Amino acid sequence: MLFNSFTFAVFIPLVFILYWSIFNAKNVKVRNLFLLAASYVFYGWWDWRFLSLIIISSLQDFLIGRYLYRHKKKSWLWVSIVINIGFLGFFKYFNFFADSLADMFALLNVHLSETTLNIVLPVGISFYTFQTLSYTIDIYRGKAEPAKDWIQFFAFVSFFPQLVAGPIERAKNLLPQFETLKKPDYNVFRSALILIAWGFFKKIMIADRLAIFVEKIYDNPAAANGFPMTLGVIFFAFQLYLDFSAYSDIARGTGALFGFKLMRNFNSPYLSASFGNFWKRWHISLSSWFMDYVYIPLGGNRKGNARTKINILIVFAISGLWHGASWNFVIWGILNSLFLIALDPLLNRNKQNSSPKEQLLPHLFKSLLIFAAWALSLVFFRAKGFDAAIDGFKNLGFGNVNEIVNFGLKSTELKLSFLLLIVLIFREILMERKGENMETRFYKIPWIFRWTFYLVFVLIIVYFGQYGTGNEHSFIYFQF
Repeated sequence: MLFNSFTFAVFIPLVFILYWSIFNAKNVKVRNLFLLAASYVFYGWWDWRFLSLIIISSLQDFLIGRYLYRHKKKSWLWVSIVINIGFLGFFKYFNFFADSLADMFALLNVHLSETTLNIVLPVGISFYTFQTLSYTIDIYRGKAEPAKDWIQFFAFVSFFPQLVAGPIERAKNLLPQFETLKKPDYNVFRSALILIAWGFFKKIMIADRLAIFVEKIYDNPAAANGFPMTLGVIFFAFQLYLDFSAYSDIARGTGALFGFKLMRNFNSPYLSASFGNFWKRWHISLSSWFMDYVYIPLGGNRKGNARTKINILIVFAISGLWHGASWNFVIWGILNSLFLIALDPLLNRNKQNSSPKEQLLPHLFKSLLIFAAWALSLVFFRAKGFDAAIDGFKNLGFGNVNEIVNFGLKSTELKLSFLLLIVLIFREILMERKGENMETRFYKIPWIFRWTFYLVFVLIIVYFGQYGTGNEHSFIYFQF
């Protein structure tokens, strides 16, 4: 079920009303059971057969978690890891590794028989697999306690606001929230609805509009010469950020409607002044997951400079592969590791010896440099194959400006896109500097003006949102 669908528009108010009325009981297990049922309906709406994978993963990690808490046997932790990674590896990477092996032998003039299977990738498997893995690992490390009952744990794994595309929650943050009975709170509901509306604004108003242009560019990058290709690269960097952060905002807002606080997954990453800072702001739940469960166990930065760089390369290569079964994603990951290793020492030089005012222009320059490097790396992320990515790089330039109207968006739509991106950047700068103060002041405005703003904002999204041909409506990270 998609957030931006009519089905969800019916589903969410129905679940909300039932949750706070009929299931507003004193028994927290009853309410968790209702959330579990709603989550399974949400996920099963896409393909009910893959509910079996979530149930198996939930059951085995619930049982293993309880055993690990009592006995701390590493062999059982490996059982959890092998089963979870096994499911993920089979459904997501079987064809990739089979094809790669065949290509490698073909170079030696040895031709293997066809091994590719018609495997459907279950939506969200990369996200809930990492969530359940962190649960058993944290219990083994003594950083978390097991769920009190199976209903609580199954609801934690399948909680529908963040099930399909995160944020990837840790057990110590989300699991205890299923132990307490929530009470309705007007202020929380108001903030949740504003966050959801902002998410839909980013998705429907901007990301889906940019998607039309980007799709035309990457359908045939060899034909996009000069500025159209360059603009396509820039637009995709914004589309990816807006599409994914929109999903995270809607997920956080939806969770809050039921009294749950989900972690922030994006924090104005394009305002970063270093690549290290960028990865603390971009897809925070995944970046911190790789930090805690891959980078630090490999040794982190504790074993010398050379080993630190190797560890960074390994983590980013794995992160690239997590995003998709393609060597393009691995190249994208390695490129970003090189940015972190090679460019960050230069960007961080003499940072402590200047005042905030003196840092402003250098910060702006660094942010632009980081965005440019990031956007270029995303050519591998978005292109449909290695050759297509190379064609994209070859065609970068600033000529043929007038041809940008030939790639799906008319002149007025392009102007609107530029205007919306300017509004977005301006808002992010303001929120970076005065975020909480701005919200507090806004809530002090007389209610008639606030509700007029809410109504106008929603009408703008509905009326000017991008729908129809050239837009599949799905979120980009559903494919991962």
